[in-house]
Amino acid sequence: MLMHMLHDAKLSAIDMNLLVVLEALLNERHVTRAAARVGLSQSATSHALGRLRELYGDPLLVRSGAQMALTPRAVALLPGLTRNLAELRAGIRAEPAFDPLTAQRVFRLGAVDYAQAAVLPRLLPFLERHAPSIDLDIVNAPNPFELLEEGQIDLAFVVADKIPSSLQSRALFSDNFVCIVRDKHPSVKSKLSLSQYLALRHVVVAPGGSPGSIVDTELEKRGKRRRVALRVPTFLIAPLIVSKSDFINTLPERLAGRLVHLHPVRLLPAPLALPGYTLSLAWHARLANDPAHAWLRDVVARSVQ
Repeated sequence: MLMHMLHDAKLSAIDMNLLVVLEALLNERHVTRAAARVGLSQSATSHALGRLRELYGDPLLVRSGAQMALTPRAVALLPGLTRNLAELRAGIRAEPAFDPLTAQRVFRLGAVDYAQAAVLPRLLPFLERHAPSIDLDIVNAPNPFELLEEGQIDLAFVVADKIPSSLQSRALFSDNFVCIVRDKHPSVKSKLSLSQYLALRHVVVAPGGSPGSIVDTELEKRGKRRRVALRVPTFLIAPLIVSKSDFINTLPERLAGRLVHLHPVRLLPAPLALPGYTLSLAWHARLANDPAHAWLRDVVARSVQ
């Protein structure tokens, strides 16, 4: 509740408009953008920030390079502030329930091609039947947290253990890793040994362009190293390379199960124990209580399960 957020501050001394400015400042992390968001001048917003700092006894926003960063106190305040203001706005507006059958809007989703392949084939037929005027704009997003923070996308599909506190998430499914080689690979038969695996040329998918992967981390623990002869940015190009060469690719099992029906490749267990992972759906806390976004999150989750 707002009472808890304000701790010992006296409610009678507080202009509720300050809380609206605070929400904008903590979300935008920029005085000028926050001012535009709430319809105030930059000087008035700067003055409001000064009053808020005095009220909370905390800087709330501090300079970090060319940007502003939230203090721990601000990070703790933001979820409750967003939730309570959303409830107040909903009560004032008496906003009608979201009706997917008649709604006309576009949702922007951030997803690398693996997540696109896992989700879209099941999601799109559902939307066609139950939400015919809902459109999707898919962004290949190696930097989903940043895009969510900036409001450039509505939802993101992420594989991450640590999600920023300003974001919320929901686990979709777990997956493991397997290997694929071409059907008539000259040196790989029905079983793949670790020595064979290390001797092959590997094509590695790196959506963000950075070297290293779960496989390389596990190999390093064993004092081993593989040859990464090709690094590509998308999961769907790797099987095309493998099907026409003697390369090997280690990829998510759920995706590999589909690719074996599209390309002349064979699926093999990885020759070393690799940790699994969970694909999650992430969104910004400011959208948590929005009926349309809540509907979309539920539809996405049900489509993959």
